[in-house]
Amino acid sequence: MARNIYYRYNPETDNYERVYATLGVKVLSGLRLLLLSCLFGAVFFCIAYYGFASPGEDNLKEENEQLSQQLTVMEKRVDGALKVMDEIRNRDDNLYRVMMQMEPVNRAQRYAGLDNDSRYAQYAGLSDEKILVTLARNIDILERSLYAQSISFDKLREALASQSEKLAHTPSVLPINVADFSISSGFGNRIDPVYGTTKFHAGLDFPADVGDPVFATAKGRVTFAGWKDGYGNCIDIDHGYGYTTRFGHLNSVGVKTGQTVVRGDKIGEVGNTGKSTGPHLHYEVRLNDEPQNPVNYYFMDLTPAQYDEMVKQAENAGRVMD
Repeated sequence: MARNIYYRYNPETDNYERVYATLGVKVLSGLRLLLLSCLFGAVFFCIAYYGFASPGEDNLKEENEQLSQQLTVMEKRVDGALKVMDEIRNRDDNLYRVMMQMEPVNRAQRYAGLDNDSRYAQYAGLSDEKILVTLARNIDILERSLYAQSISFDKLREALASQSEKLAHTPSVLPINVADFSISSGFGNRIDPVYGTTKFHAGLDFPADVGDPVFATAKGRVTFAGWKDGYGNCIDIDHGYGYTTRFGHLNSVGVKTGQTVVRGDKIGEVGNTGKSTGPHLHYEVRLNDEPQNPVNYYFMDLTPAQYDEMVKQAENAGRVMD
């Protein structure tokens, strides 16, 4: 490319004379050109870098989005596992250990070593820091809970082995056939079906056919077998260790006062006697004469699925039959 040539008029010679740039002008012109080149280069780079993502960058963004979604799903799954773990812990503290007369596992034992937040410093500054820290903390809680629960069950097994006689006297099965059970009324305050007033229901009502067998739920001695006001034909059994059971509204009584029974013995038949609105068995469990929720005393003959179904029925049942 030809360079531009500049001329300037000289009045002394009355001619146009060629103008030659000085070194300073040449340097200044070169610097100006260099700065303009850098400026335009920077503009084009920013447009290319921020305005147009490469295929690799698009793939990386998509992978990051998928990872974030998977982290959210994992967080929900761990939350669900923690809820199941909490239910197991609750049954351990409030059922199994109560039955074995053992102290509940305290919080310090269950969650030892989980109060140090510095263990999650590695996630600081990451794009999904909050989800990652929550997920890591919940996994730590779950792992520690499983470990503590495993130790607790080992101790319960040891206690069970040393208290086999007590277990034989502890109500722990359904008083009717497992395959046919259903619950019409649960434990707690209910509306009396005859008087229409609020009344504490001290047991569970199992609707059944007249003549269906009724079984002893643990080893014990019959302390009452006969007619009891409100309960109709009724059987009371003292199992020792503070436990007693009551079976009401029977059609027939198959045992006598003073008789010893063991778990699974047939003691009578379902009926509709006493203050009853239909054939059913009214069943109570008491510890030191305090009414207990019988749903906590069926751990020997129900599968986990059957136990869950029974708890749901007992919680929702509102049709009191006595």
